[in-house]
Amino acid sequence: MKMIRYCQLTTFVIGSIFFSANTFSQTKNISPAGSRMISSDIFGLFFEDINYAADGGLYAELVQNRSFEYSPTDNKQWQALSFWEYITPGFSYGSLQIETNTPVHPNNPHYAVLNSEHVGTVPQQNNGQPLPSSITTGRPGVGIKNPGFGNIITKKGERFHVAFFAKQLSVQPVDLFVSLQDPKGNILAEQKLTIDKKEWNKYTATLSVTAGHDSTQVVLLATSKGKIALDVISVFPEHTFKNRPNGLRADLAQLLADMKPSFIRFPGGCLVHGDGLGNMYRWKTTIGPIEQRTEQKNIWGYHQTVGLGYYEYFQFCEDIGAKPLPVLPAAVSCQNSGGTWRIGGTGQRAIPLEEMQEYIQEVLDLIEWANGPVTSTWGAKRAAAGHPAPFNLQYVGIGNEDKITPEFEQRFTMINNAVKAKYPNIILVGTSGPFHSGEDFEKGWAVANQLKVDVIDEHYYVQPEWLISNQYRYDKYNRNASKVYLGEYASWGNKLYNAIAEGLYMTGLERNGDVVSMASYAPLLAKDQFTQWKTDMIFFSNSTYYLTPNYYVQKLFSTNAGDHYVDKVIVKNNADSLQAGSCVYDSKTGDIILKLVNAGKQARQFQLNLAAFKKTASVATVTQLSGDADAENSFRSANAVAPVTSTINVSKKFNYESPAMSLTVIRIKTK
Repeated sequence: MKMIRYCQLTTFVIGSIFFSANTFSQTKNISPAGSRMISSDIFGLFFEDINYAADGGLYAELVQNRSFEYSPTDNKQWQALSFWEYITPGFSYGSLQIETNTPVHPNNPHYAVLNSEHVGTVPQQNNGQPLPSSITTGRPGVGIKNPGFGNIITKKGERFHVAFFAKQLSVQPVDLFVSLQDPKGNILAEQKLTIDKKEWNKYTATLSVTAGHDSTQVVLLATSKGKIALDVISVFPEHTFKNRPNGLRADLAQLLADMKPSFIRFPGGCLVHGDGLGNMYRWKTTIGPIEQRTEQKNIWGYHQTVGLGYYEYFQFCEDIGAKPLPVLPAAVSCQNSGGTWRIGGTGQRAIPLEEMQEYIQEVLDLIEWANGPVTSTWGAKRAAAGHPAPFNLQYVGIGNEDKITPEFEQRFTMINNAVKAKYPNIILVGTSGPFHSGEDFEKGWAVANQLKVDVIDEHYYVQPEWLISNQYRYDKYNRNASKVYLGEYASWGNKLYNAIAEGLYMTGLERNGDVVSMASYAPLLAKDQFTQWKTDMIFFSNSTYYLTPNYYVQKLFSTNAGDHYVDKVIVKNNADSLQAGSCVYDSKTGDIILKLVNAGKQARQFQLNLAAFKKTASVATVTQLSGDADAENSFRSANAVAPVTSTINVSKKFNYESPAMSLTVIRIKTK
């Protein structure tokens, strides 16, 4: 992402000058005459924790500030007890404080100490007069409650898994009720536990909801006298994606799986190189038990629990059949660190050269963690987490939209050379800065050419007219230079016109699939009322979501990708910049896939010639996205724009009239 105000710099190391079966699929069917191989990894996804995409979004944790690690560093209004409320129902009293003396783990220093001095009673009357329900409702005790990320939505019959760490600090054990309650204190689900261990111990419970509510709160209530310490208070729905513990929100994860992406780039974005050296995303602090992970501020103005860490990213990629594309800092921070975008982005800081060997080893250790045998140091850590088999990592990105300074170039060169020396088959992706042209773009490409970097990551956010005017951008690229990963791109807007302009541009990516090895729209997710970046693919709330026209265009391309490009199948008016098309062939299925784009206000004719294919079916499947240029979806009208599927009769030569403002995908089987 890039905005003058924000530093969203992201790169990946993805390509290889000599692509093998890593990128190009093995041909099972005979490819048509005159076709050429293109990247079979061309369309994927880019995920960054922006717009509350991870915590409060894709990551299914329901408790906000579960480890009491929020601070003014994240947000000037926050502190360790933010989003927790101290409660004393039934005229009880006690105290609540944050301590750091004996934490669960040094990486997770803060914890809450709850002292239940007196547990009262709930009187029904006062001087013979009934008391209001706000006083008489609920169980007496001393405790804390949490409303989650905005609100927690529960439904009757749902089950939730609760886990937290606690230790007994008083002489006597403490009875603790863990419950889900509505705002008035009515109990929707609960379980009683006894905190009776003098050392930190993990307690678990399963809560079954008897009545749902759209503003449910998590409550921990001590109902006997005593003092306890609490930390890492976690509540997950029983049903996560693939029902994995510490898992992902099922509906959002399924939307991504439905796109059948060839890869997923993570964890950012500007999130990677961070707001200063101390805020860099360090992968080693995001694996292992969640209570041992190092939380930190999010460069986009909130907090990262890193509960969705490298292990979960890799597991999700494996679950949906996408190749992992992790991106690591190039040993420099964001050039806009400290808000220096206001004065021209002079905030880049570099890891000292005397610390570079240690940092380079961190990069090499990631590859061992992902691919090494269980007998290796880091492969053993992967196995201990529950995945003895290698993840088969092929791509590693180094840097993200960085300013190409001498400090960057020196450190990127050191990392590139070290990785290639030890892991020559790993495909590295470099960066060409945050824009489609300019000084950093030219310098980034110069570094790539000098080092023969496998793939270089380009980013740009532009007006839809730019995409239309530059649809032949990659026709002019050197076929023998570094490959291109278009890691972040979008037009400014979520109207149908924006999406169609992007689709028109994507036909050029397919046409140049021998140069453009990968591409991913950005940003991916945005939470309602928690959005820092307004042009996004999927908008969601705690209960629902809506898909943008941009999502549908991306899905139509990614689920209809091929591994061969076939010329001279689509005949159109070359002088018409609002009309574009591409024809690809999927050698695995034997399908011919035509994509026809009309970004104009009038219908347009395409002449289609299938002579390059010996045998074709007479009926084809057609999926079409069309409508008014200004049409867009919203929470109130989630399906104002959506694709429609039908069938048509086809022959070796036929004409197709493409409606105004439309993307049409025609899929034809070969016999």
